[in-house]
Amino acid sequence: MSFLFRLRALHLVILCSALLWPALAAAQIDPPESGATERNGWENHSWHVMGTRAELAFWPGTRSAETTVNAVRAEFERLNALLSPWVETSELYQANAHAARAPVVISEEFAQLIDTSRQYSLLTDNAFDITFATVGHLYDYRAGIAPDDAAIAEARAGQGMDKVVLARTPDDETAALSFLHERTRIDLGGIAKGYAIDRAVALLREHGVAHAYISLGGDSYVLGDRRGRLWQVGVRHPRQDDAVAITLPLADVAVSTSGDYERFFIRDGEHVHHILSPESGRPAGALVSVTVLAPRAVDADALSTSLFVLGIEAGLELAETLEDVSAILIDRDGGVHYSQDLLGKD
Repeated sequence: MSFLFRLRALHLVILCSALLWPALAAAQIDPPESGATERNGWENHSWHVMGTRAELAFWPGTRSAETTVNAVRAEFERLNALLSPWVETSELYQANAHAARAPVVISEEFAQLIDTSRQYSLLTDNAFDITFATVGHLYDYRAGIAPDDAAIAEARAGQGMDKVVLARTPDDETAALSFLHERTRIDLGGIAKGYAIDRAVALLREHGVAHAYISLGGDSYVLGDRRGRLWQVGVRHPRQDDAVAITLPLADVAVSTSGDYERFFIRDGEHVHHILSPESGRPAGALVSVTVLAPRAVDADALSTSLFVLGIEAGLELAETLEDVSAILIDRDGGVHYSQDLLGKD
């Protein structure tokens, strides 16, 4: 089934569903009960990893279901050990701890993710910025603490991809990461889960799986169809945890949603959330959620964050320049804004 055909089907559902409720949020699906094989042969598993919930529903391929699940779980654990900002032995943690004082040798895999992040920083005019952590670590969402203007201004001196230097040996076997400012920190929270989803999809294919749904928090991928019918991916209401606003019929596509409800607190009536504008160091304020569809999850992940920061006009303008990318943006007044391909326009 072509990507264009899927978008035509999605277009019809969106136009009808928008009449019922104008707000969308993180993608969800309603697979069978977790932890066992359904009578009809589907496998469904869920667990906690990378700071969120992982879900996997699939029709077994050429290897046993147990082998396939274990492979995906092991890959997610490996990436968490590599990229977590909280695990002291991770490459990312070590970079934040030492790269401002001396170059830190990192794996080529980590280096490629930094390269990809830099590409998205350039593409989005710095709306996507992994150095947001330079300011972001000053926020404590559990304790309801936000930095004052002076603290943000001081921290922002170390923000920007121009402060991140990646050097490789001529054979590309070794990479060294340096930060040019003592305050610089990075976080791959806007791209790592999408990358993990892509790695999981590659593993599923290696195991002969042709029909699957895999998700990590707001990032997911539907592999193939659901054995003769499209996957029905629900989109959660942004202000009601258990409510689904609409259903998207999809196959062979990544879906990523960034929303202001994932980590936040209310202070003096203000909704303080974790998606920060690199320009201000404050939460981006025009939207409540952004959903992006793309061929790869790493791209959908980076773009959903970027479009949230860019806002309605600039966000849609960017989405419409990218091949096979669709976007659904929801503003604070409940208005829904679609990229033109979803509206059936040329």
